[in-house]
Amino acid sequence: MAPDPDSRVCIGRIAGGHGIKGWVRITSYTEDPRNIGAYGPVSDETGERMFELEVMSMAKAHVLARIPGIGDRNAADALRGVRLFVPRDRLPAPEEDEFYHDDLIGLSAETTEGAALGTILSVQEFGSGPMLEIGKKRGRTLLVPFTREIVPIIDLAAGRVAIEPVHGLLDPVGKPEEEADHGAC
Repeated sequence: MAPDPDSRVCIGRIAGGHGIKGWVRITSYTEDPRNIGAYGPVSDETGERMFELEVMSMAKAHVLARIPGIGDRNAADALRGVRLFVPRDRLPAPEEDEFYHDDLIGLSAETTEGAALGTILSVQEFGSGPMLEIGKKRGRTLLVPFTREIVPIIDLAAGRVAIEPVHGLLDPVGKPEEEADHGAC
């Protein structure tokens, strides 16, 4: 039986292959990226596939690792996008005012004045720093820089985060459909 997903934490994602010997590039979510291999075997999102990671080196923002049984570029590339999980109890307990990104998923997001914004769907990494993806009504999403200045309050016990509504940050992009100019003269 697959482990309970609530007891696991995502610590990285396979970004693709590296070279011809089956190495993989991994985007690590651990504090020190090289530690991604220090927590023992990792599993995929379903918990059914297990991987031993042998960290080889770093390449820019990625960890380069070998996985036993993955011997060529095609096999490594086939793992692109696989998220890597470990049981929460293998990780160090967060210090006060610390948390794992997975702890934020599902929290309600509101402005510091208390206006509801939506629910945190994910924490995205685009290279310039983490972004909170917030799901709004009607399937729309909002990306907010995840910095202490923009997100000054993270209250896990209350299940919420507060976003400082910096000028322009929460404004919709483009005109709403009702106001759009459809080329009428």
